[in-house]
Amino acid sequence: MGCCSGRCTLIFLCTLQLVLALERQVFDFLGYQWAPILANFFHIIIVILGLFGTIQYRPRYIVVYTVWAALWVAWNVFIICFYLDVGGLSKDSDLLTFNISAHHSWWSEHGPGCVRREMPQAPGVRTTESHSYITVMGCLMDYQYIEVMHSGTQILVALLGFVYACYVVSAITEEEDSFDFIGGFDPFPLYHVNEKPSHLLLKPMYLST
Repeated sequence: MGCCSGRCTLIFLCTLQLVLALERQVFDFLGYQWAPILANFFHIIIVILGLFGTIQYRPRYIVVYTVWAALWVAWNVFIICFYLDVGGLSKDSDLLTFNISAHHSWWSEHGPGCVRREMPQAPGVRTTESHSYITVMGCLMDYQYIEVMHSGTQILVALLGFVYACYVVSAITEEEDSFDFIGGFDPFPLYHVNEKPSHLLLKPMYLST
């Protein structure tokens, strides 16, 4: 009963993680955040693997999910430190885009209440590419705090998934050990009775006339 409840909870947590990861992946694509896009991709694959292992009673897959859950927590802690400028990190750097582009979080221009205005180039200025200066005003919340909230939610769900994954692996292992103890995997179970083959002795018959 406990294992079933733990499995159901872990299935729910994995499903929730998939929804949150897909939502985050969409906004990271819109902001061209290549490092988070790559991390989200691996996260989705591992969560699907953990979900499959939970449904099919495959503890090895759940162990892989458990290890990744710990790494995912560490990654989101790094994202929080990045957007809060902790430890020498700066949210204004191009670290999350691998220095390929100067794009930043999609929420920096499209957050709740933000008004985005584009100012065209000054007349007489000619460049090979047309750039425009973008100003953002009226945001109800700074974009870095939105990113921190996303990462905090990911950490909370990942920690719950880690705990329940450890519990489910332990429960499945105990069930397999107990099943093996009573002879579930023994080709010759305890109740097997060795019967000696009976030999039919054939004796010649003589017909008397």
